[in-house]
Amino acid sequence: MRGIMIHSLMGRGASFETAFQAASQIRDKLRGSDRIGRDELAAMVAEQFPDALEDRPLAVGPEIQVTGGREPSPFSKGVLSASLLAAAIEPEQAHEVGREIEAALVARGDAFVERAELRALAAETLERRLGVRVAGRYSAWREFLDAERPLILLLAGAAGVGKSSLAQAVAHRLGIAGVTSTDAIRQVMRIMLGPELVPAIHASSYDAHKVVAGSEQADDPVIDAFRAQAATVSVGARAMIERAIEENTNLILDGVAVLPGLIDAAQYADRAHVVFLVVATLEEKAFSGRFEKRARGASGRPPHRYLGNLSAILRIQDHILELAEQYDVPIVDNVDFDASVRSILRHVTETLRKQSRGEGI
Repeated sequence: MRGIMIHSLMGRGASFETAFQAASQIRDKLRGSDRIGRDELAAMVAEQFPDALEDRPLAVGPEIQVTGGREPSPFSKGVLSASLLAAAIEPEQAHEVGREIEAALVARGDAFVERAELRALAAETLERRLGVRVAGRYSAWREFLDAERPLILLLAGAAGVGKSSLAQAVAHRLGIAGVTSTDAIRQVMRIMLGPELVPAIHASSYDAHKVVAGSEQADDPVIDAFRAQAATVSVGARAMIERAIEENTNLILDGVAVLPGLIDAAQYADRAHVVFLVVATLEEKAFSGRFEKRARGASGRPPHRYLGNLSAILRIQDHILELAEQYDVPIVDNVDFDASVRSILRHVTETLRKQSRGEGI
Protein backbone atom coordinates (compact mmCIF):
# COMPACT_ATOMS: atom_id res chain seq x y z
CA MET A 1 0.00 0.00 0.00
CA ARG A 2 1.33 3.40 -0.95
CA GLY A 3 0.36 4.93 2.40
CA ILE A 4 2.39 2.37 4.31
CA MET A 5 5.42 2.99 2.11
CA ILE A 6 5.11 6.78 2.54
CA HIS A 7 4.99 6.36 6.32
CA SER A 8 8.01 4.04 6.25
CA LEU A 9 10.08 6.37 4.04
CA MET A 10 9.25 9.37 6.21
CA GLY A 11 10.34 7.36 9.24
CA ARG A 12 13.70 6.89 7.55
CA GLY A 13 14.26 10.58 6.98
CA ALA A 14 12.50 11.38 3.69
CA SER A 15 10.23 14.42 3.46
CA PHE A 16 6.54 13.87 2.81
CA GLU A 17 6.80 15.27 -0.71
CA THR A 18 9.76 13.04 -1.59
CA ALA A 19 8.21 9.95 0.02
CA PHE A 20 4.87 10.57 -1.73
CA GLN A 21 6.52 10.97 -5.14
CA ALA A 22 8.72 7.89 -4.73
CA ALA A 23 5.88 5.68 -3.44
CA SER A 24 3.59 6.84 -6.25
CA GLN A 25 6.20 6.02 -8.91
CA ILE A 26 6.84 2.59 -7.39
CA ARG A 27 3.11 1.87 -7.21
CA ASP A 28 2.73 2.80 -10.88
CA LYS A 29 5.55 0.42 -11.82
CA LEU A 30 3.91 -2.39 -9.85
CA ARG A 31 0.40 -1.83 -11.17
CA GLY A 32 -0.94 -5.10 -12.54
CA SER A 33 1.59 -7.26 -10.66
CA ASP A 34 0.23 -9.88 -8.26
CA ARG A 35 3.36 -10.36 -6.16
CA ILE A 36 6.72 -8.74 -5.47
CA GLY A 37 9.57 -9.94 -3.26
CA ARG A 38 10.96 -7.84 -0.42
CA ASP A 39 14.42 -7.68 -2.00
CA GLU A 40 12.99 -6.49 -5.31
CA LEU A 41 10.91 -3.85 -3.54
CA ALA A 42 13.95 -2.72 -1.54
CA ALA A 43 15.90 -2.38 -4.79
CA MET A 44 13.16 -0.21 -6.27
CA VAL A 45 13.24 2.02 -3.18
CA ALA A 46 17.04 2.27 -3.37
CA GLU A 47 16.74 3.30 -7.02
CA GLN A 48 14.48 6.19 -6.00
CA PHE A 49 16.96 7.32 -3.32
CA PRO A 50 20.56 7.51 -4.59
CA ASP A 51 21.51 8.99 -1.22
CA ALA A 52 21.07 6.29 1.39
CA LEU A 53 18.15 6.57 3.78
CA GLU A 54 18.66 6.16 7.49
CA ASP A 55 18.78 2.58 8.74
CA ARG A 56 16.20 3.11 11.43
CA PRO A 57 13.31 5.46 12.19
CA LEU A 58 14.16 8.95 13.37
CA ALA A 59 14.18 9.30 17.14
CA VAL A 60 12.65 12.74 17.58
CA GLY A 61 11.30 13.46 21.02
CA PRO A 62 10.75 9.84 22.12
CA GLU A 63 10.78 10.99 25.72
CA ILE A 64 7.51 12.93 25.32
CA GLN A 65 4.53 11.09 26.79
CA VAL A 66 0.89 12.02 26.18
CA THR A 67 -1.17 11.86 29.36
CA GLY A 68 -4.87 12.15 30.07
CA GLY A 69 -5.93 8.70 28.91
CA ARG A 70 -5.95 5.44 30.81
CA GLU A 71 -2.17 5.44 30.74
CA PRO A 72 0.53 7.62 29.16
CA SER A 73 1.42 6.88 25.54
CA PRO A 74 4.42 8.03 23.45
CA PHE A 75 3.82 11.13 21.37
CA SER A 76 3.66 10.27 17.67
CA LYS A 77 3.79 12.90 14.95
CA GLY A 78 2.35 10.35 12.54
CA VAL A 79 -0.65 9.60 14.75
CA LEU A 80 -1.25 13.31 15.30
CA SER A 81 -0.99 14.06 11.56
CA ALA A 82 -3.46 11.26 10.81
CA SER A 83 -5.96 12.71 13.28
CA LEU A 84 -5.69 16.11 11.57
CA LEU A 85 -6.96 14.62 8.30
CA ALA A 86 -10.47 14.67 9.78
CA ALA A 87 -10.38 18.45 9.27
CA ALA A 88 -10.55 17.80 5.48
CA ILE A 89 -7.03 19.01 4.74
CA GLU A 90 -4.33 17.64 2.44
CA PRO A 91 -1.98 14.97 3.87
CA GLU A 92 1.03 17.22 3.34
CA GLN A 93 -0.71 20.01 5.25
CA ALA A 94 -1.42 17.61 8.11
CA HIS A 95 2.21 16.52 8.09
CA GLU A 96 3.47 20.12 8.20
CA VAL A 97 1.18 20.96 11.13
CA GLY A 98 2.25 17.78 12.94
CA ARG A 99 5.90 18.62 12.37
CA GLU A 100 5.42 22.15 13.74
CA ILE A 101 3.69 20.84 16.86
CA GLU A 102 6.39 18.22 17.36
CA ALA A 103 9.08 20.91 17.11
CA ALA A 104 7.24 23.08 19.64
CA LEU A 105 6.96 20.20 22.11
CA VAL A 106 10.63 19.28 21.71
CA ALA A 107 11.65 22.92 22.18
CA ARG A 108 9.69 23.09 25.46
CA GLY A 109 11.71 20.22 26.84
CA ASP A 110 8.77 18.78 28.80
CA ALA A 111 8.56 15.03 29.27
CA PHE A 112 4.73 15.04 29.34
CA VAL A 113 1.90 16.79 27.55
CA GLU A 114 -1.79 16.53 28.44
CA ARG A 115 -4.02 15.12 25.70
CA ALA A 116 -6.39 18.09 26.03
CA GLU A 117 -3.46 20.50 25.71
CA LEU A 118 -2.21 18.66 22.63
CA ARG A 119 -5.63 18.96 20.99
CA ALA A 120 -5.80 22.66 21.85
CA LEU A 121 -2.33 23.15 20.40
CA ALA A 122 -3.40 21.34 17.23
CA ALA A 123 -6.52 23.50 16.88
CA GLU A 124 -4.50 26.67 17.48
CA THR A 125 -1.90 25.68 14.88
CA LEU A 126 -4.57 24.76 12.33
CA GLU A 127 -6.33 28.09 12.86
CA ARG A 128 -3.13 30.06 12.44
CA ARG A 129 -2.05 28.14 9.34
CA LEU A 130 -5.33 27.29 7.61
CA GLY A 131 -8.10 29.34 9.16
CA VAL A 132 -10.91 29.24 11.70
CA ARG A 133 -13.19 26.86 9.78
CA VAL A 134 -10.50 24.19 9.44
CA ALA A 135 -9.70 24.43 13.14
CA GLY A 136 -13.42 24.26 13.92
CA ARG A 137 -13.81 21.06 11.90
CA TYR A 138 -10.92 19.45 13.76
CA SER A 139 -12.29 20.50 17.15
CA ALA A 140 -15.78 19.24 16.24
CA TRP A 141 -14.40 15.82 15.36
CA ARG A 142 -12.30 15.57 18.54
CA GLU A 143 -15.31 16.57 20.66
CA PHE A 144 -17.43 13.97 18.87
CA LEU A 145 -14.94 11.23 19.78
CA ASP A 146 -15.73 11.91 23.45
CA ALA A 147 -19.50 11.92 22.86
CA GLU A 148 -21.94 9.10 23.60
CA ARG A 149 -23.71 8.92 20.23
CA PRO A 150 -22.21 7.19 17.18
CA LEU A 151 -21.71 8.61 13.71
CA ILE A 152 -23.78 7.06 10.91
CA LEU A 153 -22.53 8.21 7.49
CA LEU A 154 -24.83 7.23 4.61
CA LEU A 155 -23.53 7.47 1.03
CA ALA A 156 -26.17 6.98 -1.64
CA GLY A 157 -25.63 6.90 -5.39
CA ALA A 158 -26.01 4.96 -8.61
CA ALA A 159 -23.78 2.07 -9.63
CA GLY A 160 -20.22 3.04 -10.49
CA VAL A 161 -20.07 6.56 -9.03
CA GLY A 162 -17.29 5.60 -6.58
CA LYS A 163 -19.27 5.28 -3.32
CA SER A 164 -17.34 2.34 -1.89
CA SER A 165 -13.91 3.81 -2.68
CA LEU A 166 -14.93 7.09 -1.06
CA ALA A 167 -16.33 5.24 1.97
CA GLN A 168 -13.02 3.42 2.49
CA ALA A 169 -10.96 6.61 2.14
CA VAL A 170 -13.17 8.58 4.54
CA ALA A 171 -13.16 5.69 7.02
CA HIS A 172 -9.36 5.67 6.96
CA ARG A 173 -9.14 9.39 7.68
CA LEU A 174 -11.69 9.23 10.49
CA GLY A 175 -10.45 5.96 11.96
CA ILE A 176 -13.81 4.22 11.48
CA ALA A 177 -13.68 0.42 11.28
CA GLY A 178 -17.34 -0.20 10.47
CA VAL A 179 -17.72 0.12 6.69
CA THR A 180 -20.25 -1.87 4.69
CA SER A 181 -22.36 -1.60 1.56
CA THR A 182 -25.86 -2.53 0.53
CA ASP A 183 -24.25 -4.83 -2.05
CA ALA A 184 -23.04 -6.98 0.86
CA ILE A 185 -26.47 -6.84 2.48
CA ARG A 186 -28.11 -7.82 -0.80
CA GLN A 187 -25.74 -10.76 -1.18
CA VAL A 188 -26.73 -12.11 2.25
CA MET A 189 -30.40 -11.67 1.38
CA ARG A 190 -29.86 -13.56 -1.89
CA ILE A 191 -28.73 -16.60 0.09
CA MET A 192 -31.78 -16.42 2.34
CA LEU A 193 -34.36 -15.52 -0.33
CA GLY A 194 -34.32 -17.35 -3.64
CA PRO A 195 -35.09 -15.75 -7.01
CA GLU A 196 -38.53 -17.30 -7.06
CA LEU A 197 -39.41 -15.41 -3.84
CA VAL A 198 -37.71 -12.04 -4.36
CA PRO A 199 -36.43 -11.81 -7.95
CA ALA A 200 -35.48 -8.13 -7.66
CA ILE A 201 -32.46 -8.76 -5.40
CA HIS A 202 -31.04 -11.35 -7.78
CA ALA A 203 -30.20 -8.75 -10.41
CA SER A 204 -28.17 -5.55 -10.54
CA SER A 205 -29.89 -2.25 -9.84
CA TYR A 206 -29.81 -1.29 -13.51
CA ASP A 207 -31.24 -4.52 -14.93
CA ALA A 208 -33.69 -5.50 -12.20
CA HIS A 209 -36.48 -4.56 -14.64
CA LYS A 210 -35.62 -7.70 -16.60
CA VAL A 211 -36.68 -9.99 -13.73
CA VAL A 212 -39.34 -8.03 -11.81
CA ALA A 213 -42.79 -9.12 -12.94
CA GLY A 214 -45.09 -6.31 -14.05
CA SER A 215 -42.35 -3.67 -14.26
CA GLU A 216 -42.80 -3.48 -18.03
CA GLN A 217 -46.23 -1.93 -17.46
CA ALA A 218 -44.76 0.90 -15.37
CA ASP A 219 -44.14 4.38 -16.77
CA ASP A 220 -40.43 3.74 -16.29
CA PRO A 221 -39.64 0.02 -15.88
CA VAL A 222 -36.01 0.69 -14.89
CA ILE A 223 -36.93 2.99 -11.99
CA ASP A 224 -39.90 0.90 -10.89
CA ALA A 225 -37.80 -2.28 -10.61
CA PHE A 226 -34.90 -0.39 -9.05
CA ARG A 227 -37.16 0.97 -6.32
CA ALA A 228 -38.58 -2.52 -5.71
CA GLN A 229 -35.08 -3.82 -5.19
CA ALA A 230 -34.02 -0.87 -3.01
CA ALA A 231 -37.14 -1.20 -0.83
CA THR A 232 -36.25 -4.81 -0.05
CA VAL A 233 -32.54 -4.25 0.59
CA SER A 234 -33.19 -1.12 2.66
CA VAL A 235 -34.80 -3.34 5.30
CA GLY A 236 -31.38 -4.88 5.88
CA ALA A 237 -29.73 -1.47 5.72
CA ARG A 238 -31.99 -0.12 8.46
CA ALA A 239 -31.19 -3.20 10.57
CA MET A 240 -27.45 -2.45 10.18
CA ILE A 241 -28.02 1.13 11.31
CA GLU A 242 -30.06 0.02 14.33
CA ARG A 243 -27.38 -2.44 15.36
CA ALA A 244 -24.63 0.18 15.08
CA ILE A 245 -26.66 2.57 17.25
CA GLU A 246 -27.38 -0.10 19.84
CA GLU A 247 -23.68 -0.95 20.06
CA ASN A 248 -22.65 2.73 19.90
CA THR A 249 -20.43 1.94 16.91
CA ASN A 250 -19.58 4.36 14.11
CA LEU A 251 -20.76 3.14 10.72
CA ILE A 252 -20.29 4.13 7.08
CA LEU A 253 -22.94 2.57 4.86
CA ASP A 254 -22.90 3.03 1.09
CA GLY A 255 -24.97 1.68 -1.77
CA VAL A 256 -27.71 2.17 -4.32
CA ALA A 257 -30.27 0.99 -1.75
CA VAL A 258 -29.33 3.82 0.62
CA LEU A 259 -32.15 5.80 -0.89
CA PRO A 260 -33.56 9.10 0.43
CA GLY A 261 -37.13 8.41 1.45
CA LEU A 262 -36.56 4.71 2.10
CA ILE A 263 -34.10 5.51 4.90
CA ASP A 264 -35.27 8.34 7.14
CA ALA A 265 -32.23 9.93 8.81
CA ALA A 266 -34.47 12.00 11.09
CA GLN A 267 -35.74 8.95 12.97
CA TYR A 268 -32.23 8.31 14.31
CA ALA A 269 -31.44 11.94 15.18
CA ASP A 270 -31.91 11.56 18.94
CA ARG A 271 -29.69 8.45 19.08
CA ALA A 272 -26.93 9.10 16.55
CA HIS A 273 -25.20 11.75 14.48
CA VAL A 274 -26.46 10.95 10.98
CA VAL A 275 -24.90 12.43 7.86
CA PHE A 276 -26.73 11.57 4.62
CA LEU A 277 -25.05 12.36 1.29
CA VAL A 278 -25.65 11.46 -2.34
CA VAL A 279 -22.56 10.73 -4.46
CA ALA A 280 -22.99 11.43 -8.18
CA THR A 281 -21.05 11.93 -11.38
CA LEU A 282 -22.96 14.69 -13.09
CA GLU A 283 -21.12 14.73 -16.43
CA GLU A 284 -21.97 11.78 -18.68
CA LYS A 285 -18.52 11.88 -20.29
CA ALA A 286 -16.85 11.53 -16.89
CA PHE A 287 -19.19 8.64 -16.08
CA SER A 288 -18.47 6.68 -19.26
CA GLY A 289 -14.77 7.52 -19.03
CA ARG A 290 -14.60 5.99 -15.57
CA PHE A 291 -16.24 2.79 -16.81
CA GLU A 292 -13.87 2.59 -19.77
CA LYS A 293 -10.91 2.98 -17.43
CA ARG A 294 -12.23 0.19 -15.25
CA ALA A 295 -12.70 -2.00 -18.31
CA ARG A 296 -9.01 -1.56 -19.16
CA GLY A 297 -7.60 -2.00 -15.66
CA ALA A 298 -9.96 -4.12 -13.57
CA SER A 299 -10.19 -7.90 -13.66
CA GLY A 300 -12.54 -8.71 -10.79
CA ARG A 301 -15.62 -6.59 -11.47
CA PRO A 302 -17.31 -6.57 -14.88
CA PRO A 303 -17.17 -2.87 -15.86
CA HIS A 304 -18.23 -3.67 -19.41
CA ARG A 305 -21.70 -4.32 -17.97
CA TYR A 306 -21.71 -0.76 -16.68
CA LEU A 307 -20.87 0.54 -20.14
CA GLY A 308 -23.59 -1.58 -21.70
CA ASN A 309 -26.14 -0.33 -19.19
CA LEU A 310 -25.01 3.31 -18.99
CA SER A 311 -28.40 4.63 -20.07
CA ALA A 312 -30.22 2.77 -17.27
CA ILE A 313 -27.58 3.80 -14.72
CA LEU A 314 -27.97 7.46 -15.69
CA ARG A 315 -31.75 7.20 -15.34
CA ILE A 316 -31.32 5.75 -11.86
CA GLN A 317 -28.88 8.54 -11.00
CA ASP A 318 -31.39 11.17 -12.19
CA HIS A 319 -34.02 9.56 -9.96
CA ILE A 320 -31.67 9.59 -6.95
CA LEU A 321 -30.83 13.24 -7.60
CA GLU A 322 -34.53 14.10 -7.70
CA LEU A 323 -34.95 12.37 -4.32
CA ALA A 324 -31.92 14.23 -2.98
CA GLU A 325 -33.58 17.52 -3.89
CA GLN A 326 -36.93 16.40 -2.49
CA TYR A 327 -35.46 15.30 0.86
CA ASP A 328 -32.80 18.02 1.05
CA VAL A 329 -29.83 15.64 0.92
CA PRO A 330 -26.51 17.26 -0.14
CA ILE A 331 -24.84 16.02 -3.33
CA VAL A 332 -21.13 15.32 -3.80
CA ASP A 333 -20.11 15.48 -7.48
CA ASN A 334 -17.34 12.88 -7.64
CA VAL A 335 -15.17 14.24 -10.44
CA ASP A 336 -11.93 14.50 -8.46
CA PHE A 337 -11.57 11.69 -5.89
CA ASP A 338 -9.41 13.56 -3.34
CA ALA A 339 -11.65 16.62 -3.55
CA SER A 340 -14.70 14.39 -2.97
CA VAL A 341 -13.08 12.86 0.11
CA ARG A 342 -12.44 16.32 1.52
CA SER A 343 -15.99 17.38 0.68
CA ILE A 344 -17.45 14.42 2.58
CA LEU A 345 -15.19 15.11 5.55
CA ARG A 346 -16.33 18.73 5.57
CA HIS A 347 -19.97 17.65 5.53
CA VAL A 348 -19.33 15.28 8.45
CA THR A 349 -17.45 17.72 10.66
CA GLU A 350 -19.71 20.69 9.84
CA THR A 351 -22.76 18.57 10.70
CA LEU A 352 -21.19 17.53 14.01
CA ARG A 353 -20.28 21.14 14.78
CA LYS A 354 -23.81 22.39 14.07
CA GLN A 355 -25.46 19.57 15.99
CA SER A 356 -23.25 20.19 19.00
CA ARG A 357 -24.39 23.84 18.96
CA GLY A 358 -28.02 22.91 18.42
CA GLU A 359 -28.11 24.60 15.00
CA GLY A 360 -30.22 23.46 12.07
CA ILE A 361 -28.49 21.40 9.41
